[in-house]
Amino acid sequence: MKPGDFRGIIPPMMTAFTKDGEVYEKGTREIVDFIVPHVQGLYPVGSYGCGPMMSISERKRTAEIILDHVRGRVPVIVHVGCADTKNTVDLAKHAESIGAAAVGAVTPYYNEYDQECIYVHFKTLLDSVGIPVFLYNNPRLSGNTPHIETIKKLAQDGIAGIKDSTFDIVNYYHTAMALKQFPEMNLIIGTEAMLVAAFDAGAQAAVTGLGNVYPDLVGQLYHDYLSGDRRKLMQTQEMVLRVRQVTKFGFTVPTCHAILELRGIDAGVPRLPYTPVPLETVRRVKAALQELNLL
Repeated sequence: MKPGDFRGIIPPMMTAFTKDGEVYEKGTREIVDFIVPHVQGLYPVGSYGCGPMMSISERKRTAEIILDHVRGRVPVIVHVGCADTKNTVDLAKHAESIGAAAVGAVTPYYNEYDQECIYVHFKTLLDSVGIPVFLYNNPRLSGNTPHIETIKKLAQDGIAGIKDSTFDIVNYYHTAMALKQFPEMNLIIGTEAMLVAAFDAGAQAAVTGLGNVYPDLVGQLYHDYLSGDRRKLMQTQEMVLRVRQVTKFGFTVPTCHAILELRGIDAGVPRLPYTPVPLETVRRVKAALQELNLL
């Protein structure tokens, strides 16, 4: 696929785990079937998918389960970002070998790196695979922000695009302006919270965490955007924001596990050190969703 072929709603798919902390294959496959009918792609094994909390072998196995169950229904961008380059490349080569449409990688995390380190990391990743590579810019989680000149160098080297999770619409606009000389790059917004604003700025795809628990609603938001009915679009965007607030009643990933259970999906449990949200929080989440007529 070409970079511009990645369009629409691409949820950062969650991973199901057993109470013993093992990857729960049945639950992970069930999540795939719950999400896929409403979206245009998947972005698994990232933050929502608890990729950095898994071993390399677990990440590979999870990607294999998902690719096997998707069976080409939508393109899959496998997140391969690690704290180091060697394991990032290893995961990327594996993802390519099992049929991933692309890979994405957060900037190396935990340690502090300068721009040369960040550039060499992604250039090495680019040179290791033949499928599109997306740079995942999440400075809050990685602690390392690629500067626009670094991104431009990587664009010249062929990077497919950026997943922008800065949660800063001004930064998104500035990045889009700075990259106008690279029209083939796909600047994906990394949240549903400002989907309309980002799409108005030229975005063609969104990696939306809410797509894990309400893929139907986020799918409707994309449909409404394409329809051109601005009044209906903004009503749906407001509903998306209201539901998004509910997912923040506890830590987001455990709260999403609780919502999936409320929706009848066997998504297993969060992986330690995440713990399931307290029953009181589950009741609060349930009441809020019922009030919104979403349960």
